[in-house]
Amino acid sequence: MKTLAIYSNKGGVGKTAAAVNLSYIAAANGMKTLICDLDPQSSATYYFRVKPRIKAGVQGFLKGGKKVYKSVKGTDYENLDLLPADFSHRKLDVSFNRFKRSNNRLKKIIAPFKSEYDLIIFDCPASISTLAENILNTVDCTLVPLIPTPLSVRTHQQLLSFCNKRKFDLGRIYLFFSMVDGRKKVHHDLMTDIAGNFQGVLPVIIPYLSLIEKMGIYREPVAAFAPKSPATRAYGDLWHKLEEVLFFYS
Repeated sequence: MKTLAIYSNKGGVGKTAAAVNLSYIAAANGMKTLICDLDPQSSATYYFRVKPRIKAGVQGFLKGGKKVYKSVKGTDYENLDLLPADFSHRKLDVSFNRFKRSNNRLKKIIAPFKSEYDLIIFDCPASISTLAENILNTVDCTLVPLIPTPLSVRTHQQLLSFCNKRKFDLGRIYLFFSMVDGRKKVHHDLMTDIAGNFQGVLPVIIPYLSLIEKMGIYREPVAAFAPKSPATRAYGDLWHKLEEVLFFYS
């Protein structure tokens, strides 16, 4: 089983859109896939037309085992299941801290899924916290959407500094350019600068397109309702690059 986190400590950068579309594309390519929505805003859960609820809430999630397993829902798409968010996920950080070796709790929670899925994708909230440490401890690699703006670059530097201090393997953190506006010179200039100064930059651009925003109207991955669109091609390119990364790890 491969595990992937779509993570950023900055909000509004296209994490959920990437998680939803990548999970759909992975499933369409024959991988038995679970998308795990860890964000109390439950946007990924909403896109897949599922009620945001975990049996026994955050406490049921933290115990793992059958309660978490029974909370998994099928989606409208073959090979693709969803572990929905719950509004009580807002308490995950506080709750994780109650356990010994709290930074490894998420790894134990998902252990029962190893025999069921080829891939788990985590859609993560924007924070640097105990939950973030759990995510980074659990996954094979972390994928960071980065808008090419000065504030986004600064936020990513904060993440790398945090990971370095906690001795996380920076080689397992990858980024791609998200919500890129081709008309903006600052976007072009910063993408060149970032590609030359950061490691793990995937040569993929997800453009800023209104079609991606329409996911909230159709409540589907853009790859499902607009399969021949530039947005779908961009997410497809991202998936192909990720396949190379994921299968590097045994």
